[in-house]
Amino acid sequence: MRLVEKTIRNIKSLDHEAMRKARVHQDNLTKPAGSLGRLEELAIKVCGIRGEFRPVLGKKRVVVFAGDHGVVEESISAYPQAVTAQMVHNFLNRGAAINAIASRNGAEVQVVDMGVNHDFGALPGLLAKKAAKGTSNFTRGPAMSMEELHWCLEAGIESAHQAKSEGVDLIAAGDMGIGNTTSASALFCAYLGFSPGSVAGPGAGIRPEQVRHKAEVVRKALRANKNSLSCPYRILAALGGFEIAGMTGLFLGACEKRMVALVDGFIATSAAVAAIRICPRVKDLLIFSHLSEEPGHRRVLEKLKARPLLSLDLRLGEGTGACLAMSLVEAALACHNQMATFRSAGVSGKEK
Repeated sequence: MRLVEKTIRNIKSLDHEAMRKARVHQDNLTKPAGSLGRLEELAIKVCGIRGEFRPVLGKKRVVVFAGDHGVVEESISAYPQAVTAQMVHNFLNRGAAINAIASRNGAEVQVVDMGVNHDFGALPGLLAKKAAKGTSNFTRGPAMSMEELHWCLEAGIESAHQAKSEGVDLIAAGDMGIGNTTSASALFCAYLGFSPGSVAGPGAGIRPEQVRHKAEVVRKALRANKNSLSCPYRILAALGGFEIAGMTGLFLGACEKRMVALVDGFIATSAAVAAIRICPRVKDLLIFSHLSEEPGHRRVLEKLKARPLLSLDLRLGEGTGACLAMSLVEAALACHNQMATFRSAGVSGKEK
């Protein structure tokens, strides 16, 4: 059995008994019931994800998947494709935003080359999982083959499994890939029924007339791949990126291992949607970390009925918003696990 199918079979739903016990516990802590708002909800959800009444989380890691996109030939980005490889070097030299935020939050950063159009050679800290030197231009046919797709999914799953074996319990997927907002927009159209104009946005900073061109490129991609849009795997192969497929695999693997998996912004959400379409149980097991400034992200989250934890006008990717949200997960669990109950503290409860 392929690793992907085995992983999907092993994914279990939320543990509702653990969540019931957690709710009772929350209501007995020294605070008015519900006064910690969404922190209470977050703690209860983590209990359900972990299958534990009082979960204690280990290490934190952000896995940044990098890949290039053939669709950059269509002039849909404000930056040249070479930036993908340059940013991989920047991650490895700890000079990117995700490095700074992760360092401040005590999280590890792992960088994975899923398909950058560059020969890196053997570099310390870079995990080589290259499927090819960038995807094909999906306005002319599928972005990748089914074999390449399964390679990427398995690489993502293996990243989650490796993290778990190394004591990581709180994990996020980050992305780097010039052109990947175009790919994500196409995926949202195919998976969720959006029109290209409603989800295609400025990405890294293109002008309004370029956004309109980007939407037309997405329409062209959907037409070129219309015979591949009835199967979740074929949709991802036709319209995705190597790094997006890697993130999809990481979400599947993290859910299988009952890790707490945080979804970053626009690009990571497209990977989360792919994982949900491949295995619907995944939806309740993921935590959506923040609302991206990319306009289509709000529409997608509303369609998913997902409530992000943060809204900071971020639109960088890299896993930055997800890494910031790790602190909220830890704060929620700290209150859940460390606060006294009314009885243990000798504090009077609410009068009947």
